Amino acid sequence: MALGRATAGLPSREDRPQQRAMALAVARAIEDERHLIVRAGTGTGKSLAYLVPALCLGARVVVSTATKALQDQLAGKDLPIVAGSTRDHLRFAVLKGRANYICRQRVEELAGAGQQLALEAPGREAQTALAKEVWRLVEWGRGEGARGRSRRGGTAGPKTGDRAELSFEPSDLAWAQVSTGWRECPGASECPSGGECFAELARKRAGEADVVVVNTHLYATSLALEEAAILPQHALVVFDEAHELEDIVSAAFGFEVGGARLVALARLARTAGVSPAVAGPVEDMSSSLAGVLRVHRDKALARPLDQDLAAVLALARERVGGLSEELRKLQRASGQGGDNAVGTGGRARGSEERGPSRSGRSAADAGAARQRAQKAASHLLDDLNALLELSEGRLAWVEGPENAPVVRVAPIDVGAALAGKLWSAEHAPTAVLTSATIPPRLGERLGLAPGSFEQRDVGSPFSYGEQALLYCPLHLPDPRSAGYEAAMHEELVALIEASEGRALALFTSWRAMRAAAEVVRNKVPWRVLAQGELPKPKLVAEFSSDEHSCLFATMGFWQGVDVPGPALSLVTIDRLPFPRPDDPLLSARRSALGPRAFALIDLPRAATLLAQGAGRLVRSRLDLGVVAVLDRRLGKAPYRWELVDALPPMRRTRSRADVVAFLASARQARGA
Repeated sequence: MALGRATAGLPSREDRPQQRAMALAVARAIEDERHLIVRAGTGTGKSLAYLVPALCLGARVVVSTATKALQDQLAGKDLPIVAGSTRDHLRFAVLKGRANYICRQRVEELAGAGQQLALEAPGREAQTALAKEVWRLVEWGRGEGARGRSRRGGTAGPKTGDRAELSFEPSDLAWAQVSTGWRECPGASECPSGGECFAELARKRAGEADVVVVNTHLYATSLALEEAAILPQHALVVFDEAHELEDIVSAAFGFEVGGARLVALARLARTAGVSPAVAGPVEDMSSSLAGVLRVHRDKALARPLDQDLAAVLALARERVGGLSEELRKLQRASGQGGDNAVGTGGRARGSEERGPSRSGRSAADAGAARQRAQKAASHLLDDLNALLELSEGRLAWVEGPENAPVVRVAPIDVGAALAGKLWSAEHAPTAVLTSATIPPRLGERLGLAPGSFEQRDVGSPFSYGEQALLYCPLHLPDPRSAGYEAAMHEELVALIEASEGRALALFTSWRAMRAAAEVVRNKVPWRVLAQGELPKPKLVAEFSSDEHSCLFATMGFWQGVDVPGPALSLVTIDRLPFPRPDDPLLSARRSALGPRAFALIDLPRAATLLAQGAGRLVRSRLDLGVVAVLDRRLGKAPYRWELVDALPPMRRTRSRADVVAFLASARQARGA
């Protein structure tokens, strides 16, 4: 079997019945053209389980992942393994969003401006530092690092133009000067540098590949955008880390309007030749918009909109419309369509043999800048119109810091959006949705029709019944009561003493984490690390290297933390991670679902996150330890089995004595 050939050369090859079961389920889904939702526990090796059958059956595959780490694993490790066991000359490509690639046209425009870069940064010193950083990116983008700067620590020119190629990490502000998002890019045929555009070359490689690896936001964006086909036609899409799909689709199918977009458009328009008298008022709208949004922070906007907000948005629309008209006049005045017009193939017409003259290049660059500004203005006008005439089925709410709030708009029912754009679309691919944690009723939430999909749980190769113990101390007060926090701290200290450190303590809020860390530090002899004291990778490295240390963290550490071995034998969770009751979008979804809201929204989200947190414990066949959920509702509430069933099948106890005994036996096993 191809799966056996693919795994035969692995350095830690193990027999994995769960991997075989998943591969067979994927093969059946492809042959029957029936969607599959499959829960595959940690250690299953799910990437090979979906890649091998897909390629053996000749399906063209798009793999959509939620994290860069998994993209890198697929491209750097899993796909090369599969290539040697499934088909000759397997072609695969990684495709990212346009803004991840350096823009040749922006680079040429900045290079033409020399050191007088059109940069925006607060203060002369900050602007000078930013200019140096941007100039370094310009030289890299032009391939000049290998010539003029390599001896001084510069970077050779780009191969794919991907930001990840850089040997240094640029600031977001600097990278924004040399990249272009889909809202501004006019397309290769309208750009002087279109023929050598890195983003277009990446799309071309993707169009020729058997397997294309993308991030889920890009896939969702490709569904939301009707004006361009971002991805090639494919027979199969795999949504890895599918538990994040609903939120990512919601973001991609929506939009945001804030002062930053107005400022960015105004500054781009000025570089394209729009007069300050026209661009300035657009930029000035930024502060006016922030002022009227501030009073609505963390709230849903009523329909129809508040009178003051509607007036500011209407004025912004009027000014952006005036800027757009000014750009059209500039385009007509520039004589586009004449000798220096931008032509298909991305070069100034009449210059194919000798290359564009300096004046021709400047004219083409100016035309490209106008095109970008015009497209950005058009998208902003569309979004302002959509906001002012907010349709049924969409929710608008305000969030962000007080000095820079934004309006976000998203569909209330993601399932309805996906049903129309993906599941029932012409030439719709078969979908495999997989994760170590699958939320209850995921198919229903995503709009899959009953009977159109199969759902499987292939389990995990780990022996959770022997390796892990789930502890819920029912003697603790309810987390919503006044005496809970002090009792929880006392329990936490006792558990850490039993595990002799080696604890990852997860919290649902920063306040709770800081309070617990302060108490525990004064009562245990082991080092207590806390989120925010060091960067995340450094914190995890410190925790892993000091076997008796503890790490206290919030939501950012509930997933993506992998610490196998003796440094981790206790995971504690302070309370059940139910979503905020006042979240505007979730509140709208709850209202739409009525009595079913708790079962379809709150419980699935809490169950998924709880399983993600508990999943930090067992990361190898040798790991032993305890997951302690310090919330009595897990053992008392009528909905408790929805949560317990989402967790790995660990032994369960309500007795701290059982925990102490289990941890003692784990220490003995490690010593042996």
